[in-house]
Amino acid sequence: MQGVTEREDPAGKSLTDYDRPSVAVDVAVLTYLDGELRVLVVEHRLGGRALPGTFLHRGERLIDAADRALRDKAGITGLKFHQLRMFDDPDRDERGWVISMAHTAAVPVSDLPPDAALRVVDGGAVDGDLAFDHTDMVRLAVDDLRARYTAQVDPDRLLGEEFTVLDLRRLYEAIFDRPLQKDSFRRHVVAALDNTGRLSHPCQGRPAELFRRRGAAQLPAQAAVLLTG
Repeated sequence: MQGVTEREDPAGKSLTDYDRPSVAVDVAVLTYLDGELRVLVVEHRLGGRALPGTFLHRGERLIDAADRALRDKAGITGLKFHQLRMFDDPDRDERGWVISMAHTAAVPVSDLPPDAALRVVDGGAVDGDLAFDHTDMVRLAVDDLRARYTAQVDPDRLLGEEFTVLDLRRLYEAIFDRPLQKDSFRRHVVAALDNTGRLSHPCQGRPAELFRRRGAAQLPAQAAVLLTG
């Protein structure tokens, strides 16, 4: 009996005998601007707006393809991002069988190009339609963001290094899409903050204390109840 070759499985088939999908990567880059959560979008060559994405090249890792997509489609380099999950609906792309690994990053708006196209994200939903299933990817990215912001104070530095408690509350209201009672919010976050001893200098209103994050300090468990209701 002839043995199975290195290129064949026990059924006598090689990899080329099986149908294979094209593999893509898409990246939901979230940021914060003018009191609103936003997501980076680009013009897709088939028309409409989409998340930055690309097809995986032979011998390429998914994370390298995601980095290339941001560089080539949006002019962005050096972002730290992570994988969300695979989107594998066989009908997700009208061009054929394409599965996509969704990635996400959250960065200060100052880290994005001045001409970056940003869509408002309200309640986890994007303002306007996106191509393919990218709206679902954004919703998943927001869920991921909320989970991380429930555990730590602004871990992605969306507010920069120093901020007032009011600035922080407005950021959290945008992320969690709900008003937060100011005294309760301050009580839950203050243990994870260090007072800089300096005051803000707003154009209008009274100066307020400036804070910074206390290293990797965790928010108390009660904060999750406050933030998620």
